[in-house]
Amino acid sequence: MAFRAAVVTFPGSNCDRDMAVALERASGEAPLRVWHGDAALPDRLDFIALPGGFSYGDYLRSGAMAANSPIMREVVRAADRGVPVLGVCNGFQVLTEAGMLPGALMRNESQNFICRTVDLRVENTASLFTAGYKAGGTIRIPVAHHDGNYFADTETLERIEGEGRVAFRYVANANGSQRDIAGVLNAAGNVLGMMPHPERAVDPAHGGTDGLRLFENAVKALAHA
Repeated sequence: MAFRAAVVTFPGSNCDRDMAVALERASGEAPLRVWHGDAALPDRLDFIALPGGFSYGDYLRSGAMAANSPIMREVVRAADRGVPVLGVCNGFQVLTEAGMLPGALMRNESQNFICRTVDLRVENTASLFTAGYKAGGTIRIPVAHHDGNYFADTETLERIEGEGRVAFRYVANANGSQRDIAGVLNAAGNVLGMMPHPERAVDPAHGGTDGLRLFENAVKALAHA
């Protein structure tokens, strides 16, 4: 059965096409495109992606308005059924604002927009997103954000650390994130939020293909589910 993914677009999304290209490169199937105001998701989805950008101009708080878009009610329900959901950069912010992941993304410690390729250490290889990486290995993925400083209270940090839910850490902290956290999983392991952009590292012309493996991991895992 063909891999059936959807990419959600919000007003201000600017990485939705990149996400669609990455998913098609990994699966051979063009993903469906979903508008934030849609009341329902397409039937039988294998994967949902929330892309980067500046949804609603990042007014109020980054991701806060998008988290209340009509489609997000359906994304939450799909995730609760076990459908994998990937939120990248602004998509990570949306996932935290929607309560699908713990913590919050605050202004970068430097107060500056950061745009460069960074080294990430793979902390968890048990999820469908990360199973193809080497535990403790280093991958190179671009970042581009102004509000990527991951924050959570000490109790929450201890819980997600103890449950192995930190997916990626910055080798050199790029934005002030607590405990160098760059990506977090939900308790079930089917929702991943990360600030770095794997969809910008899927072609040799990008300078590396470490991001492609994340999408290939997901496609492979779901094909054998």
